[in-house]
Amino acid sequence: MSDLPDDASARGETPPRVPVKIEEFFAAMAMALLCCITFANVVVRYLTDVSFAFTEEFSVFLMVVLTLFGASAAFARDRHIRVTFFTDRLPKPLARKVEYLVLLLGIVMFGVMAWYGSFLFWDDWTYETTSPGIGIPQWIYTIWLPLLSVVILLRILGRLIRVVRIDRQPLDGGVP
Repeated sequence: MSDLPDDASARGETPPRVPVKIEEFFAAMAMALLCCITFANVVVRYLTDVSFAFTEEFSVFLMVVLTLFGASAAFARDRHIRVTFFTDRLPKPLARKVEYLVLLLGIVMFGVMAWYGSFLFWDDWTYETTSPGIGIPQWIYTIWLPLLSVVILLRILGRLIRVVRIDRQPLDGGVP
């Protein structure tokens, strides 16, 4: 089974070199942990009328990780959220330029997130900030924002390279 949607395979696109299954695995693990934590919290609350309030800290962290891994897989597969109402009505050359612009803006956005996220991580590390719920080092949570932002940035860059390669291929199959 291809890592690309059917329409991308029909356009002659190649799948990403790094399998998207990696992101899918970690997203599934985050989802499974989130489900287990939530289920355990519900059972304990039902049986004892006491809530594991500190589990909300883990749940929020896992939701962020799940979202970032999902975004990475979506960009790699060209399934990221976008409004195609206008671009579907544009001439193909102009629509391709808009796609380039969107990918470049995505690179800038996730580059900024990685840059400032690294400062957030460094502040938590330097000042030994602890989490409000259970008091563990906050950097354990914040390190994932810059790391996963770089992963997404690399996926967008890979998508951009694949799009450029497709555009450089001659239509007759000859050498450009």
